[in-house]
Amino acid sequence: MYLKTKDGVRLYYNDWGKGHPLILIHGWPLNLDMWEYQARRLAHSGFRVISYDRRGFGRSDHPFEGYNYDQFASDLNDLINALDLQKFSLVGFSMGGGEVARYVGKYGTERIEKIALISSILPFMLKTKDNPTGVDEDVFEDIKQKLLEDRPDFLAEFAKDFYGVSTLHQAVSQEFLRYTSQLALMASPEATYQCVDAFGKTDFRRDCAKINVPTLIIHGGKDKTVPIDASAKEADKLIVGSEARFYEDAYHGMFATHKDRIYEDLVRFFGNLKAEGLAMKTAEVHKRPMST
Repeated sequence: MYLKTKDGVRLYYNDWGKGHPLILIHGWPLNLDMWEYQARRLAHSGFRVISYDRRGFGRSDHPFEGYNYDQFASDLNDLINALDLQKFSLVGFSMGGGEVARYVGKYGTERIEKIALISSILPFMLKTKDNPTGVDEDVFEDIKQKLLEDRPDFLAEFAKDFYGVSTLHQAVSQEFLRYTSQLALMASPEATYQCVDAFGKTDFRRDCAKINVPTLIIHGGKDKTVPIDASAKEADKLIVGSEARFYEDAYHGMFATHKDRIYEDLVRFFGNLKAEGLAMKTAEVHKRPMST
């Protein structure tokens, strides 16, 4: 299905199941298909699951410009309004965490019930004087240069670190790695390139400070793509009332390598009683009380 944004860009989306709406927002450089496992199970568990391809990615239109978080948040708002969603929850993976935060910064939390952030880039990826745990700018510039030189080769190699694949650790199959590259190559080369600056250099700290709804943070302790010290641990400090679950053995692509555990944590957090057989998993959990 498609909807048209205010500036005329067509966004492709899926709308599965019935119940409380969960909007799943994908990461870079993939599209909504990355949510295959979680979306199906959540829809079968009594949720209305809405996922969409960000502009420039997947089956959505590929404009040459507009790859910044103010625009992405506007696109998300257009989706919410087109579907007339009054109460919903947001789930952002990696780059998708930025849409969540900027949406809150621009539009508030009046209609949001809960938020889940998985392997998220929040609150600020770039290393600066006042953000010493961030990532050196040279890392993002190197990614952009490699995309210009040989995008298919870079994306294939990037997928290995994404899932933590090595000679001794086959976290996903070779076919799944190829599938990941296929999803990534569906994106516009320009969108793929411009989004490196968007997710790498956008400061979401003020947006995060405005999040005042229950928020679940899930992150991998071995994440090389979005290091946990520069992201989840800082976000947990900024977001009042957040609950952090750190999977110490997980890399970035947890939606594939830890799919059952993520599904179970999401269902538990969003409180749906139709899901069955959810065994508690061992996790490092940190909770702070909501402010009054």
